[in-house]
Amino acid sequence: MLEVDHGSFQYRDLMTQDTDQSHADILIVEDEAPIARLMELHLRSAGFSTYLCSDGDSALEAMRDGDWQLVVLDRMLPGASGMKILRWIKASASKGHTPVLMVTALSMPTERVHGLNEGADDYLSKPFEPDELVARAKALLRRTRVIKQGVSAKNRIQLDPDVPVVFEGDKRIEVRPLEYKLLKILMDKPGKTRSRDYLLDHVWGHDVYVESRTVDVTIKRLRKALKKIGRKDCIETVRSMGYRFVTPAE
Repeated sequence: MLEVDHGSFQYRDLMTQDTDQSHADILIVEDEAPIARLMELHLRSAGFSTYLCSDGDSALEAMRDGDWQLVVLDRMLPGASGMKILRWIKASASKGHTPVLMVTALSMPTERVHGLNEGADDYLSKPFEPDELVARAKALLRRTRVIKQGVSAKNRIQLDPDVPVVFEGDKRIEVRPLEYKLLKILMDKPGKTRSRDYLLDHVWGHDVYVESRTVDVTIKRLRKALKKIGRKDCIETVRSMGYRFVTPAE
């Protein structure tokens, strides 16, 4: 096992490490020491091994020399920028399946979309709750394991249990919470038609007054989102009855 020391940063060659979530090795790239320590503390408490980089250049070297199951990456860094590191990870054949959780103080929706379009697997805005950091890390590791094992290819569309994200293979989309809940209700019984009243009761709740047309509008938004992964037609309209989820063909 190779030990490499670059200043205060140490990391190991982890090529033979078990990729099970409970033994995952996470590279944290964060230049603000208090935030980095907070990340390290909570991720280690959750059972992960963590390694720190405080600048982009040492992070790139760590990526070249190590095998990481997850990278928690600050967007604004001294040296190589977070976006440059992200592009390098996604362009590298050997690192292409390494999930990246982007962390940034830039909360503008356009910045978030930009990062996701460049290949970030998830985004976390500062300030954040440590529990959310751990939950998102676990979700990304679980999703990556599913993809690598080929389960997604068999089961097609998947719902992330922790965050409103839909994915198929290496494609992923974020949806609104109501769209996520609506899709989950439909996917629970593929092929079964659900009326608008049923969906109103189970998605919006019995005690909330919502017009039935709200279901149609939400379905339209959901289809638009699913179109990004080529699955717009998975939700069928059953005339005068409601909607149903149709399992996509191979």
